[in-house]
Amino acid sequence: MLFIASDHAGYVKKEHLKKYFEAHSISFQDLGALTFDKHDDYPDYAKKLSREVIKNKKNKGILLCGSGQGVCITANKIRGIRAALAWNTQSAKISRTDDDANVLCLAARLLSQKQLERITQAWLTTPFSKKSRHKRRIQKIEK
Repeated sequence: MLFIASDHAGYVKKEHLKKYFEAHSISFQDLGALTFDKHDDYPDYAKKLSREVIKNKKNKGILLCGSGQGVCITANKIRGIRAALAWNTQSAKISRTDDDANVLCLAARLLSQKQLERITQAWLTTPFSKKSRHKRRIQKIEK
C-alpha cells in the first residue's frame, strides 16, 4: 500500500499528488492532513505514516512539508523506516536503488507540481538493486 501525508505546508501539493495518482490509477491512502490547518505539526503526520509503512515490507509512504526536512528527520526516528529527501529524479532513483528507501520526503515549498510528479514517479517505479553492498549497508543501519 502507498500512503501519503503532509502538514499544512504540504497540503496543497499533497492534494495535487492525489489527483495525479488517481489519473494514473495509483492506489493510495491519505493519512492527513485531511483539511488545511495552519496550526498542525508535521511530526504528527510523519509518525502516523511511518507506523503504517512498517506494518508491511511492501508498504511505501510519501511525506510532504515545507522543506521536506522535518518529515524526513521525524520519519527516520521510527525503526524500520528509511526516509529519503529527494529534490530531483536522480536523487529519488538513488534512494531506491542504493538505500531501498520506503518513505519519500518532498519539499512542498521548493518544488513545483510538475517536479513533484516526476520525482514521485521516478521513486515509485525504481526498484531496489539488491546488490550485496547495498544489502550490507542497510543491515548495518538496522542494527
